[in-house]
Order: sequence, then C-alpha cells, then structure tokens
Amino acid sequence: MRFFSAVLLAFCTFLVTACAIAPSSPVVDLPARATLDAFSLEGRFSLRNEDKSYSGRLSWRHDRGGDRVLLSSPLGQGMAEIVSDTEGAHLTASDGQIYSAADTETLTRDVLGYPLPLAQMSDWVRATLRDAEESTIDEFGRPLSQRVAMWRIEYGYENDDASAVPNRIFAERVGGGLELRLRIDEWTRLPSEASQP
Repeated sequence: MRFFSAVLLAFCTFLVTACAIAPSSPVVDLPARATLDAFSLEGRFSLRNEDKSYSGRLSWRHDRGGDRVLLSSPLGQGMAEIVSDTEGAHLTASDGQIYSAADTETLTRDVLGYPLPLAQMSDWVRATLRDAEESTIDEFGRPLSQRVAMWRIEYGYENDDASAVPNRIFAERVGGGLELRLRIDEWTRLPSEASQP
C-alpha cells in the first residue's frame, strides 16, 4: 500500500515535473499549447519523496468530461487507474480495490493523507500560467518556470517552436521533500468534440 501510495503521489504531484529522465525519439507535429483543450499523453515519471524514489509510466487522457490516468511500472504492468468526472473520482488499485471520493483532491487526501491539486495539473502540464504567483519566460515566449501555491514547476521543450508544449516537467513542493519529474514521450490533441461538455 505504501508503494501504491507513493506511485499515486508521484503521478498526482507530477503531473508536474521535469529534466530529462532519458532521451526520447523526436516528436513530430506536436500540438500547440493554445489549442490543447483536450489531450492525451504518454510519458515516464520519477518521484522522490524524502529518502524514497519511485518511477514508472503514465497514460493520461484529459477533456472537459474529466480525466483518466493509468499508472504502470517501468515494464508496463498496471498499478493504478484514476478516473474523475462530474460524478466524482475513483481509484482502482492493481489488486482490484476501488477507492472513491467526491473529487480527486478528497480522494488523494483519503488515500495519501493529504490533498493534491489535481484540478490544476492539466494547466500545469500544458505550461498554462493561469494562477501563477511568479513565472519566467524564455526567449520564445514560453513558460520556463512558475510558482503556484506551494509548487515550483519548471519546463523543458523539444524544439524552439514558440507554441510548443513541454516535453519535460519538474515539480517540487516548496519547503517539502517531494520532487516529481515527467518526461512526455507523446502528446495527442483530441478531437474538439472531446472537449465539449
């Protein structure tokens, strides 16, 4: 259960991370940040929580209807699935046990012991500066870093395209020993109807 909680924490914290974990193949035809309302992504994460480290893969689908996240081991074995929509949030563990709550923050508080800002993470992963208290921009006008509430987030990009989505994200909880790195291997813009209510 501790490993499961840490892996869930990794994703949840993630979805906000950075620095290359390993080189990836070149990404062709990345969607532009400004047009990425509904998306799916495939990536790898690495989490350090105080003196423990975890890593794995994640698949995430986000649209206005909600989110579906599958966390897997580095070899692809499913560990947990998180689904959130207008009816609430549900987490299914690899042993089949299901945890439910009204929303993802309540769910993570119940399962992990404290709430994580999952509702904001879809903005963070796309490098949207909606609620940034402070931020820095690169020479192409893209966010390099931002601070939101108790999180510091840094971004890396595949190329110099001013509208590119990040492919490396690093998130660190300010004042607490939690770091999450995400390497996004593939971004996909979902059809516009996927983002309709």
